[in-house]
Amino acid sequence: MPQNSSNQLAELLSQSHNTVIFTGAGISTESGIPDFRSPGTGIWTENQPIDFSEFMASEEARKETWRRKLKIDPVMSAAEPNAGHMAIAQLVQVGHVSTIITQNIDGLHQTSGVPEVQVIELHGNTTYCVCLDCGTRYELQPIMQAFEADESLPLCQDCNGIVKTATISFGQPMPIAEMERAKEATLQSDLFISIGSSLVVYPAAGFPLLAKQNNAKLVILNREPTQLDAEADLVIHDEIGPTLNNLNLGARAN
Repeated sequence: MPQNSSNQLAELLSQSHNTVIFTGAGISTESGIPDFRSPGTGIWTENQPIDFSEFMASEEARKETWRRKLKIDPVMSAAEPNAGHMAIAQLVQVGHVSTIITQNIDGLHQTSGVPEVQVIELHGNTTYCVCLDCGTRYELQPIMQAFEADESLPLCQDCNGIVKTATISFGQPMPIAEMERAKEATLQSDLFISIGSSLVVYPAAGFPLLAKQNNAKLVILNREPTQLDAEADLVIHDEIGPTLNNLNLGARAN
């Protein structure tokens, strides 16, 4: 990253009283997790997403969803936070960042050390399961082991409802509470940094523009151009980990 961009980002962070970071798939690809949309490498290149309505209506669709989960889970479960995750966790720890809003479902922000209360997961989390009727949480591994043995579909022990990973599937309504929390955090920010997002998946991608319209400074850090680059106060097209580790910011004074 050019030194002037590094200096500009560090200055914006130093001047901010409430910085929110918004992350997309690009930050986790450096941990070996493929994104969904990239031609030739995205998860949807091989298999088109199964719509939530189809998942609910068809036992075979639910079985295919779990087959795909078995296939991709070794990659997801082996992934560890990379330099970008660790740099963001450090920014949170020293008080430069208040909230992480993420489109990612891998839980790597929490694994990197960001307190769970400071992470808003817009698209859910693939590391555990929930009952779609009563919300009971289930650990992932016993369900996957049972399905792998005889393709038995998981049902809730409390209400007999359908159990799925705690992700927001294609066609599934966005989580109301998380969307409201994200909106509130965005409107309270004076600096909003979008990292590793192509900014094409709505409604989640609307938060950077909302921040800008509410007079926050907007920074976009992404390897490729986005459709909101023209709206940003600072655009950096570079690698995420090295860029963030080049800031050299100390703890914020109280």
